[in-house]
Amino acid sequence: MIAVDNIYLGDCRELIKNIENDSIDVILSDIPYGISIDDWDILHDNKNSSLLGSSPAQLEAGKVFSKRGKPLNGWSAADKLIPLQYYDWVKSWVDDWYRVLKPGSSVFVFAGRRLAHRCICAFEDTGFIYKDMLGWNKIKAAHRAQHVSCVFDRRNDTKSSLQWKDWKVGNLRPVFEPILWFMKPYKIGSTLADNVLEFQLGAFNEVVLQKYNQKSDNLFNIESLASDRGLHPTQKPLNLMKLLIELTTIENQTILDPFAGSSTTLIAAQQLNRHFIGFECSENFYEISVKRLEQIQNAPVQQKII
Repeated sequence: MIAVDNIYLGDCRELIKNIENDSIDVILSDIPYGISIDDWDILHDNKNSSLLGSSPAQLEAGKVFSKRGKPLNGWSAADKLIPLQYYDWVKSWVDDWYRVLKPGSSVFVFAGRRLAHRCICAFEDTGFIYKDMLGWNKIKAAHRAQHVSCVFDRRNDTKSSLQWKDWKVGNLRPVFEPILWFMKPYKIGSTLADNVLEFQLGAFNEVVLQKYNQKSDNLFNIESLASDRGLHPTQKPLNLMKLLIELTTIENQTILDPFAGSSTTLIAAQQLNRHFIGFECSENFYEISVKRLEQIQNAPVQQKII
């Protein structure tokens, strides 16, 4: 069986089958968004040769946007299936998330704005209660929207360039990132207050928000510090993970992150005196996680499971 306070290398869809039913208190995970950021984020079948290539503009932008995803309009009719295939991918593991959680447990999922609705449907179809969409205001975010006039300039179309000089293609600056909040239903015939007494789960600690200088609303303004960058392309702030853990758990409860990445969730749990379990399929990020956790725990972590 899976032991707490460890990270395991392998496919989370297989590893989670070794976790007992009704044994996890909270799942907190920054799952792949399915928007083709990198190889691990390609969750659709249409993998043509242009995917993850680059354009001169992307190369000039440096590391932020060095790879090409798929345009919203798609390159082919097959691209229209990407949202449905993302739903199918979520459904391939969400049943086990439901199984391992205790009644009243919370699930926090970082999901991209483009396909979050498909994630919500997959969780609801599994039986989860969709509580809320929290907002993380990143404070700072790179803006990739290109001036339409630049395109016309490259075409030597001066008239069109002047006509459309104030217009851009793409999206507004993405400072808002959704955090989907789900709950595993408590027992039928019971109440949420009864569930709190039996499982110590289902309520949230409002005072915690003040600890992290947040208002009592569902928009969190937490900036990434220098220490929150450089280990993973989608690394989240440690304080944001700590806030979500303290908001819904008490000490010695167990936090699961099936998509651990560089293990920020696990480190947050450890620092808050919670138990943790992490899964990561990338050997590179697994090794980064092991080093981070050993530095905090001052002891070796669980050996690899592949």
